[in-house]
Amino acid sequence: MSTRRCVLVGGGVAAASAAASLRKRGYDGEVVLVGDEPVVPYERPPLSKDFLLGGTQLPDLRPQAPEWYETEQIELRLGTRVMAVDAGAKSVTLSTGDRLGYDDLVLATGVRARRLPGFDGDGVHYLRTAADAARLREELAAADRIAVLGAGFVGCEVAAAAATLGKQVTVFEPEPVPLARALGTAIGTVLMDIHREHRVGIRAGEYVTSFERGPGGFVLTTSRGERAEADVMVVGVGSQPNVELAEAAGLAVDGGIVVDEYGRTSAPHVYAAGDAVLQHHPRYGKHIRVEHHDTAVRQGAHVAATVAGEPEPFEEAHWFWSDQYEHSLQSTGRMAGLDTVVLRGTLAERSFSAFSLVDGRIQGVISLNRPRDVLEVRRVLFAPHEVTAEQLADESVPLKRLFPRAKPARAH
Repeated sequence: MSTRRCVLVGGGVAAASAAASLRKRGYDGEVVLVGDEPVVPYERPPLSKDFLLGGTQLPDLRPQAPEWYETEQIELRLGTRVMAVDAGAKSVTLSTGDRLGYDDLVLATGVRARRLPGFDGDGVHYLRTAADAARLREELAAADRIAVLGAGFVGCEVAAAAATLGKQVTVFEPEPVPLARALGTAIGTVLMDIHREHRVGIRAGEYVTSFERGPGGFVLTTSRGERAEADVMVVGVGSQPNVELAEAAGLAVDGGIVVDEYGRTSAPHVYAAGDAVLQHHPRYGKHIRVEHHDTAVRQGAHVAATVAGEPEPFEEAHWFWSDQYEHSLQSTGRMAGLDTVVLRGTLAERSFSAFSLVDGRIQGVISLNRPRDVLEVRRVLFAPHEVTAEQLADESVPLKRLFPRAKPARAH
């Protein structure tokens, strides 16, 4: 083994992917993964879905089993936080008081749940970690009435899980249509209708201003001056990137840790990947930060290539999914306009794809229950192609016939 050492800061899939990719590429130096959670890295998306239903357990979410790290000679320092980075001295200070030198440092610090001032304590849940999800799952089992504050993806997924468990669920959302900023008004309305059909109360254009605890649970007061009761409250009002460590170290930060297309920060031998990263994307010609599981995995692999001396620019299409009840929502690319889309299929039948089309090129697609459409678009998104709105809308012609055959996106 060489004398080089790569330190990975973060216990999520970006760090796990970087560790695995380093070894696959023949990196024979020390690899140390420092994570503030006491468990090996795991996948977070199921925490708001099947994990709450009891169908998935924590061991099922691990991309690598604990023994894999030992086999690959990757040192784990779990339950440990990196307190400071000294980019000049090339060292990090740990919460244990130890100083750890590095030759290369990868920051995969992720995001944390955004908190509402005053909304804390017993029965109030924020969902980010496996421990958060385990506590919520336990309380859901004994609760009857669930209040969800915020109808973002996490809020909607938790609401769907709770409704599936037979709970009385009420969702409070300040915007007139849930997820309209992410999906557009039309698609957001479809999802709102789906939830209501599953007996979820969606109180759009209304939010909770305060709450009181009583012997029977919570009494909530809303922006309309109305009152509601709940046994358990889940707050899902977005997230915040964990950039404080990078900022204190003097790295460039602009709503995210700024990196180039190879994952390099503004400091030599310091890289970053995952949800906290604002990365230059060559295909778009600008810096972009996304909080997608798939992107974090792929960015981790790309950073590992850079560390291993085989840099590859990150220019892949972003992709995400959300499962709610029996429905699967997927998207890839970047929508140029959410309310001016070409529709293939029908909103009423809950089977459609909404395409963003600019000058004959697809910019992105959002699909409900049509995963193959997303796969086809992802395959050709950055390849030369030209289609019309009429062709996209015509379901008599298979989508794949409209596009040239191209190599699939690189897998890592």
